[in-house]
Amino acid sequence: MLNEELVPSQPPGRELDAGEYGYDALEPGDHYRTAGITITESHVVGFAGISGDLFDVHMDDEFAREAGFSGRIAHGLLGLALADGLKTRCKVRLKGVATLNWNWSFRAPLLIGDRIHARLAVKAKRPTRKPGRGIVTLEMKVLNQRGEVVQEGETQLMMESA
Repeated sequence: MLNEELVPSQPPGRELDAGEYGYDALEPGDHYRTAGITITESHVVGFAGISGDLFDVHMDDEFAREAGFSGRIAHGLLGLALADGLKTRCKVRLKGVATLNWNWSFRAPLLIGDRIHARLAVKAKRPTRKPGRGIVTLEMKVLNQRGEVVQEGETQLMMESA
C-alpha cells in the first residue's frame, strides 16, 4: 500500500485510458500511470556490465553500507532506463518518433528489491515545422513502493500527429 501522504496529487486534466495517442489527441494536463517493475540483482549487475559503471556502491554491500546505504544501490541511470521502458510499454501508448531531451533529477537511492512505477503528465506541446509531427513535453515522476519520489524530471518527445 502506498503512503498517500507521500504520493504527489494528480495533476489537473484528464486521466488517459488505455489506447494509442498521437500529438493531436493530447492536451496539457493529461496524465497517466505506468505499471511497475521490481529492481533485481540481475538488473544492477547487467547494467554495470553494459555501462562499465562498476562503482563500489553498486557492486559491494560493505562499501555501500559504509557510505550510509542499507546495501548496494542501483545506478541512477538504470532507474531512468527502467522508467522509460515502463513508459514505452504502458497501456497508454504514445505515438513517439524520437526522444529529444531529458532534464532529470535523482532524488533518492534505488535499492535492489524496490518496486517502481512512473506517473506522467503532459506539460506542454508545440507543432514542428514538419507537418504531421509535434513535440510534447512530459513531466515524469518515478515512485517506489512507499510512494516516495525517487527520480523526476521532464522529457521531450517528438510524436506523430494522428
